[in-house]
Amino acid sequence: MTATVSTRPDVIVIGGGLHGCSAALHLSMRGVRVLVLEKDHVARHASGVNAGGVRQLGRHVAEVPLTVASMALWHRIRDLVDDDCGFESHGQIKVAESEAELATSHARVAELTALGFTHEEVVGQDELRALVPAIADHCVGALVSRGDGAAIPFRTTFAFRRKAISLGARFQEGGAVTRLVRKNNLWSVETADGGVYEAPVVVNAAGAWADRIAAQVGEPVPLEVIAPMLMITARVPPFIKPVVGATGRTLSFKQFPNGTVLIGGGLLGRAMRDENRTELDFSQVSVNARTVWDLFPCMRGATIVRSWAGIEARMPDQIPVIGPSGTQPDLYHSFGFSAHGFQLGPIVGRITADLITGGSTDLPIAPFSIGRFAA
Repeated sequence: MTATVSTRPDVIVIGGGLHGCSAALHLSMRGVRVLVLEKDHVARHASGVNAGGVRQLGRHVAEVPLTVASMALWHRIRDLVDDDCGFESHGQIKVAESEAELATSHARVAELTALGFTHEEVVGQDELRALVPAIADHCVGALVSRGDGAAIPFRTTFAFRRKAISLGARFQEGGAVTRLVRKNNLWSVETADGGVYEAPVVVNAAGAWADRIAAQVGEPVPLEVIAPMLMITARVPPFIKPVVGATGRTLSFKQFPNGTVLIGGGLLGRAMRDENRTELDFSQVSVNARTVWDLFPCMRGATIVRSWAGIEARMPDQIPVIGPSGTQPDLYHSFGFSAHGFQLGPIVGRITADLITGGSTDLPIAPFSIGRFAA
């Protein structure tokens, strides 16, 4: 049934991942009536099963202003959502295994410094050993961002959801959006379970399904559906606090307070989005295991107890789509975070609310325009 004017939301957000929940929260904080439509349940896909990295380190240059602004929100996340989201800030490190990789790290710092950013630094072998005593002897240094850390993805997404609901947002789960049409200055949104909803404004935060929403309004995008894999070990004695990656290899490595170790880094399984499932590629899982074997000799006897993969959206240029539609009024996009959108969640929700309530934002989002794919 179509909502009456008295119950009609001001904004419909399509997608109940972290970015959809963050947009709902920031809009609700400004008194905007929000309805979130989620095809499955909140945090079902990428937002609930990622590695939880809260990372400024190694960002695409276009993302750096956003990631710095988002980190400020992470460091007061409890004030924002009444939950610390399991956030711990012990830094993130990209290990260099050769002098050539260390030179690449120095060049990266020089590039950021020229742009006015100082959150990344290069450390030598002695400082690396002080930060990560268990690192293999052959490692010669690292790129470090000391304010970075990690949080718990599922807990974080639900914290944003709870706070948004407390401020008046509504969530409708279990019905995929099948049709989006604009008529009489309103968006009509139809769902697979027979729902019809109307609102003046729509936010497309549909993750790995966002290209289908965009295509309905004449904005096809080359979105690739991916399945980043993760694995977790049995408990081992505590030996590391920072999150560790590698300059020349793919890796995301961290230990939880209970002793288990999470290993990821972007190696891909197979995503079947129409079937709502993924399959692991164990040949790729073994690549990550080999990297850990090489970098952390103390882990060579560890037992892998579980592996999984989420369904995410990747763009060809590895940066997201953020901002207004190029073809329709009152439509905004927030998708395609290419397996590194978790840390950006708090600020991109704020940016979306800025655009909807004020028509602009104070952060540079031109590189993320959907128009870059128009050709």
